[in-house]
Amino acid sequence: MSKILVIGAGGQIGTELVLALRKLKGNQAVIAADVKDTCPSLLAEGPYVKMDILDRELVRGYIINNAITEVYLLAALLSATAEKNPDFAWKLNMEGLFTILDLAKEGHLSKIFWPSSIAVFGPTTPMDNTPQHTIMEPSTVYGISKQAGERWCEYYFNKFSVDVRSIRYPGLISYKSLPGGGTTDYAVDIFYKAKAREKFTCFLKEDTALPMMFMDDAINATIQLMEAPSENVKIRSAYNLGGISFTPKTISAAIKKVMPDFEIVYQPDFRQAIADSWPNSIDDSYAEKDWGWKHQFDLDAMVKVMLENVNVELVAAK
Repeated sequence: MSKILVIGAGGQIGTELVLALRKLKGNQAVIAADVKDTCPSLLAEGPYVKMDILDRELVRGYIINNAITEVYLLAALLSATAEKNPDFAWKLNMEGLFTILDLAKEGHLSKIFWPSSIAVFGPTTPMDNTPQHTIMEPSTVYGISKQAGERWCEYYFNKFSVDVRSIRYPGLISYKSLPGGGTTDYAVDIFYKAKAREKFTCFLKEDTALPMMFMDDAINATIQLMEAPSENVKIRSAYNLGGISFTPKTISAAIKKVMPDFEIVYQPDFRQAIADSWPNSIDDSYAEKDWGWKHQFDLDAMVKVMLENVNVELVAAK
């Protein structure tokens, strides 16, 4: 029986990943861990532990003493937030990864998931249908840390046979938890403003195309990759993952189909430069070929689900 620990479980990806894993493996088999004192209400039906990924000895002790077999390491400082505190972002994003990789190298873990990001790409990367193997010169501390992490994951696999698996997530869109400081977050915030009947001020230009994905697709891809036979996982840095690409103008038009009175204005800030360094669209053919990946949600389907389900009280309670 696998015993799974999800570190960073209170975040945007972590919340939904824990719920999906518990549905698949059982509530008691999946332990949620986060730096918050109390368990997020959505995760209250299974075990929760307060855990700071930077407390190396605490993390090591918990994993060893509780016979954890798999770790999903999601704790990280995201792109826009990381630019405001680069020293801490590097520390958080890298030291936690080494703690988990070393545990696997020592034989305490059988499998690791660590997320990468489209932030590994940069202004010199081909922007359209960005290949799996291409130029990567990231221009943000988040992207630099993710690119370095990819290299370390591949190194630990090649040198120590650590079964580590990774995906380069595009922008992720979800209604179950609030976003955590990423450049693609406008595509979540826009739904809260629409549902509250408020004008939305977008921090990107109207024609800024970025790869995006509905969270259900991202969670399915993550579990699909982790459940795949080891021999099918050919790439041990991180797999490209594509979904749908759109601009703020495109998504606002899709919302207006449902809510004709919705208004959007554009006031680009420092996040525009980050977005300009990222791809417009992603080639994820290696993920499709190696372990059968295929996304399910197009733009209109995603907009419909988001508008039906976003809860404006989440923002008020934050």
